[in-house]
Amino acid sequence: MTFSQVGKKRVVAHVTFLLTDIVVLALAARVNQFQDFFFMADLFPLGLSIATFILLVVMLGLDFALENSYIAHPRIEIPIFVIMSILWLAFSAFSTSRWHLVPLDCSIIPAELAERAWCKDLQALKAFVWLNFLLCLFITLFTIRYTMSQLGRGNRHILRIPLSRYTSEASTSGGRSSEFLQFEKFS
Repeated sequence: MTFSQVGKKRVVAHVTFLLTDIVVLALAARVNQFQDFFFMADLFPLGLSIATFILLVVMLGLDFALENSYIAHPRIEIPIFVIMSILWLAFSAFSTSRWHLVPLDCSIIPAELAERAWCKDLQALKAFVWLNFLLCLFITLFTIRYTMSQLGRGNRHILRIPLSRYTSEASTSGGRSSEFLQFEKFS
């Protein structure tokens, strides 16, 4: 079960996304506990971070457990991350717009009030939901760009194997195996 070079980068990106998602989950839980799970703007990051956590754990688990995990194929992974990027963007924008009345400088709230700690947690949550969106978008764009560049080179087998085990040299079927390939430079 060896991963290719691009597969190792993919796993690092997914684990980084998973770790920031865990931070969002913890911060969203703290913010929601303070508000007794009442406000929708606070519940969206909590729900989406739980869904993202489950999805990433399943994706990584299947990728490590199975040699040919279908969920790790680019044709499956790209739509998953496109949808997650859209959801993170929409929910982050909605929640941030709802939190606009919370002061950016939490030190103006008296130290003896519990709202000061809540304000700091909320500001951290606001930053991490946008970081999660950016990480998800980066993973999406990298996967699309890499897949399209490999397809442009004639490596059509990228669509049939998990990206974590993809190597461009493994093109035995579906790749460009023409006897006229040596004359391609001259045209």
